[in-house]
Amino acid sequence: MPENPTPLRIVGLGSLVLAATFVLTGCFGPSNGPYQGTATVIREDADPSDEDVDTDEEVTSGLSDEQFEEFEQDLDSAETITDEYWRAHWSEFFTGTYESPTVVGLYDGTADDAPTCGGSALGPNNAFYCIPEDYVAWDVSLMISGFATGDTWVYLVIAHEWGHAVQARIDPSLVSEAEELQADCFAGAALFGAAADGNLSIEEGDLAEITTALSTLADTGPWTSSGDHGDPFERIAAFDAGKNGGPAACFPV
Repeated sequence: MPENPTPLRIVGLGSLVLAATFVLTGCFGPSNGPYQGTATVIREDADPSDEDVDTDEEVTSGLSDEQFEEFEQDLDSAETITDEYWRAHWSEFFTGTYESPTVVGLYDGTADDAPTCGGSALGPNNAFYCIPEDYVAWDVSLMISGFATGDTWVYLVIAHEWGHAVQARIDPSLVSEAEELQADCFAGAALFGAAADGNLSIEEGDLAEITTALSTLADTGPWTSSGDHGDPFERIAAFDAGKNGGPAACFPV
């Protein structure tokens, strides 16, 4: 564990320009922060071969060298802190031994050599937990465009995908039918649990960034089936449940 808590720094990028096209049916995350370029947001569980998903737009980071270095540090920190939280507290809530998922981490969804999950290439502007191969991964365009709104985006996306890895490791009776909302709840539990452990510093303004990010990443309608992420109110409420009550607050009632 780091000797000093890792802060969630608030990063401002001035007057960079946003241009984004969103697919809003069950989408994991449109990004509405300022960045240079265009993006198409696809569903977290979408088939990358879907002809309706446009993956030709190019995204450039718009980050300075110093900002990109901070971005990479936040990625490493979010991965380490989330994994350490679950490793340290697993036995308090679950049976068995915790095993970390493989971290593929950043990938370029527009590249020919993008990682595959179950034989299908991961698409751009998305983040994934790959069930059959037990890894977590996040597209560089999604993460950089969200990072432009504040570094809490990076921590939230990573903690959410780790929440899906947790679901794959626990008794099925503990997995909610609203899997996406439960992953939000696990994200809240992990991030604020890490803060309680002294491994993460939640700074003024971070909660507002989290609320904005969850609202941005939400579906246009409420949760009705397992693939839905829920509307902004549901996503925020789920995250808050984990934040205030820990993993036990995320179990099905």
